[in-house]
Amino acid sequence: MKADIHPTVYEAQVTCASCGKTWVTTSVKKELRVDVCSNCHPFFTGESARILDVEGQVDRFYKKLSARQTYVEQQKVKEESLNSPDRSIDDLALAPRAAESLKKAGVLTIGQVLEKLAEGDASLLAIAGYGQSALTTTKKKLRALGFELPEAPKPVKAEKTEKTAETETGE
Repeated sequence: MKADIHPTVYEAQVTCASCGKTWVTTSVKKELRVDVCSNCHPFFTGESARILDVEGQVDRFYKKLSARQTYVEQQKVKEESLNSPDRSIDDLALAPRAAESLKKAGVLTIGQVLEKLAEGDASLLAIAGYGQSALTTTKKKLRALGFELPEAPKPVKAEKTEKTAETETGE
């Protein structure tokens, strides 16, 4: 046999939580606690028809039920916070240069990025150090996080027709 591979064995004191009976056995733990022992278990005592701690079972059920409801509520809050526009732009995990340029321009939250996108791509591209590659990456990551991107305003064609009319008349 290999040396030093076996756990240390102790003389363990076993205590029953229901009746308080104690006895000694060997274990890798120094102390053991059990819920029910052969001294108080209905099968061994002949009282198998009697249900142990019915009120306790109901309490445990309601405790589990309330824990589940709390968990579901926490998951809803967590999910809502994931789609919150108040999240930091750091959650987008952009390239350091793009993230720093947005911060210098005062764009600190995802909501502010979405507002800039609503104004059009040019509003973000006007930020020094923020280029087309960063814009594309930002849009992809926003979609991946579940945000709906606003549509950029269409360029007004009436302005272009006025400019072309001015150049034709020579003004």
